[in-house]
Amino acid sequence: MELSKRLRAVAGLVTEGASVADIGTDHGYMPIYLIMTGTARKAIASDINAGPLERARIHIQESGMTGQIEARRSDGLKAIRPGEADTMIAAGMGGGLIIKILDEGKDVTGQMKELILQPQSEIKRVRSYLIGHGFSIAEEDMVEEEGKYYPVMKAVHGTSVAYTDAELLYGKRLLRQRHPVLKEYLLREKRIKNDIAVHLDGSRSVRSKERESEIQKELRLIEKALGCYR
Repeated sequence: MELSKRLRAVAGLVTEGASVADIGTDHGYMPIYLIMTGTARKAIASDINAGPLERARIHIQESGMTGQIEARRSDGLKAIRPGEADTMIAAGMGGGLIIKILDEGKDVTGQMKELILQPQSEIKRVRSYLIGHGFSIAEEDMVEEEGKYYPVMKAVHGTSVAYTDAELLYGKRLLRQRHPVLKEYLLREKRIKNDIAVHLDGSRSVRSKERESEIQKELRLIEKALGCYR
């Protein structure tokens, strides 16, 4: 089975031998891949919606893995019992939803070893939530696929070090690694922000001036992040 590049990046952070709860499993490809590659020993394929879960069940049956993967309908972690899984995966959903799932499932995540997260938005909020709720970001990766950029992180229990605004936004470990995909993303964002700034320059409206100020602040953070590559 071939996963997309972004999902391979997620799978790449899962610790070998894990028992996985894949939240928002959609077609069930992630747990099937993890079992097939020997990365996971068992898995729960979970989704809130009946349609995707039924597709996951069909794919699990076709792969011959019904003994190792259970398809379970669940709103976030609500149908996952504490201790059932040591690894949670939440990929391809908004950062606000990931935070909601983590906040409502503290009794479950409290007994897990790792969280593998790939938020599609509000990444700064997700990192802030993790380090403010007893987690440390142990590993990070980032991939580009079809013109979109996807950061992925592994969080474990532990005290986190302090983060700057740039590190919260772009990833402390990605910056330390001088990750090449992050650099591509930063350079692209710099071009986009500069184009917006040129367009706004000279406008007299209050909103335009406020937006120009926001853009300049964003550009300063980008330059600070790019400084790690020099």
